Amino acid sequence: MNKEFWNDKTVLLTGHTGFKGSWLSLWLQKLHVNLIGFSKSIPTKPSLFQLANVEDGMTSIMGNVCDYEKICQVLKEYKPEIIIHMAAQAILRESYKDPLETFSTNVMGTVNLLESIRKEGEARVILNVTSDKCYEPNNSPQSYQETDRLGGNDPYSNSKACSELITSSFRNSFFNPNNYKEHKVALATCRAGNVIGGGDWGKDRLIPDIMLGVFNNQDISIRYPDAIRPWQHVLDPLNGYLILAEKLWSTGSDFAEGWNFGPMDSGGKSVKWIIDKITELWGHDIKWNIDKNFKPPEEGFLKLNCSKVKQRLDWEPKLKLEKGLEWTIDWYKQYQQNNDMRIFTEKQIDNFQSL
Repeated sequence: MNKEFWNDKTVLLTGHTGFKGSWLSLWLQKLHVNLIGFSKSIPTKPSLFQLANVEDGMTSIMGNVCDYEKICQVLKEYKPEIIIHMAAQAILRESYKDPLETFSTNVMGTVNLLESIRKEGEARVILNVTSDKCYEPNNSPQSYQETDRLGGNDPYSNSKACSELITSSFRNSFFNPNNYKEHKVALATCRAGNVIGGGDWGKDRLIPDIMLGVFNNQDISIRYPDAIRPWQHVLDPLNGYLILAEKLWSTGSDFAEGWNFGPMDSGGKSVKWIIDKITELWGHDIKWNIDKNFKPPEEGFLKLNCSKVKQRLDWEPKLKLEKGLEWTIDWYKQYQQNNDMRIFTEKQIDNFQSL
């Protein structure tokens, strides 16, 4: 990543109050961008956004991606050059409870943003961050690659596949790479695995569930202890997004497509393995049981093929899973000790950049 590239660029980040959005907001601030955040609300309490005072050093706007007029207004006023779209309903089990909200946000939110860019925007680079769950389940240990069929049985996964298809439609219809010299817009999607890191308080997510159980001295309910997921520290895919944005800016249509950002092969571990490793790092037993409430069906094995980003973007994870878990637990220990979490979060970003 070229730090100088980002200096004084105007960047719009939707979903800036979420877990990944807060980490990326702090990183972009350190790169001295003119950062505008656009989010519906602060999604959790506590939240990294509030604990690390992420709002300091950026323009933070509360608005819904389902509000087309509001998005148009933001684009007119701030004229972002680079747009990173992270705003989403991101919880699988929540998508069963409220599919309307899930599809409205993840599908029409994408349509609203891309259409507003088409009508009002001056952006040269657009990244739509979707999910590794956008692929049609293959029910096998085979890893997913970017050319695999999109799909998804549950509302969340399906909505992310829809967001990918919408992006492809806008790219082919309005931002076609073959006509790049005319419109000068490069549009790509990013599909990341299961991210971990300090400051995640998301509902129904493994690390937050474990940490809340530890802090409250409660047993943790686990849905699928044997499920294998592509775990990675949050800074690794964010680094990939920034590298991709630079490539889209400098070469335009050559990189306007979908990209997987996942861990090395060693990053694919079971939920139970993660719990055992965190128990070791935290220093005392963590009690858990099988969740007997409604459990939406999930794939037992999910893995991403990341050979494309390694070959064409020269990207690969800097943090092995064990080190990523160590950094994650260090963050929560600092939080438990009431330390300044902006300082510590920025320190981890600095340490990552120095690797």
